[in-house]
Amino acid sequence: MKFRPLHDQVLVSREESEQKTPGGIIIPDTAKEKPQQGKLVAVGPGRMDREGRRIPMEVKVGDRVLFGRYGGTEIKIDGVEHLMMRANDILGVLES
Repeated sequence: MKFRPLHDQVLVSREESEQKTPGGIIIPDTAKEKPQQGKLVAVGPGRMDREGRRIPMEVKVGDRVLFGRYGGTEIKIDGVEHLMMRANDILGVLES
């Protein structure tokens, strides 16, 4: 299924967190924190200003981003969990 966010919304696929600590201890699912970084799967066209002009998004599909711990709304698309959030909930883009 194709999904296109509206306005300044983005769809984020969370990156999986580590299963082990550096010392080799396996972390159970109940003790894991949800990752605060992910990859943008879909990006809206941008929000409108007061004069009706579209303000383009600063991020694009494929960007790896950091976001707040409690940002976004969890949704499932085709059985895969994603986060839907506003672009201003994104803290920054990770560059390699």
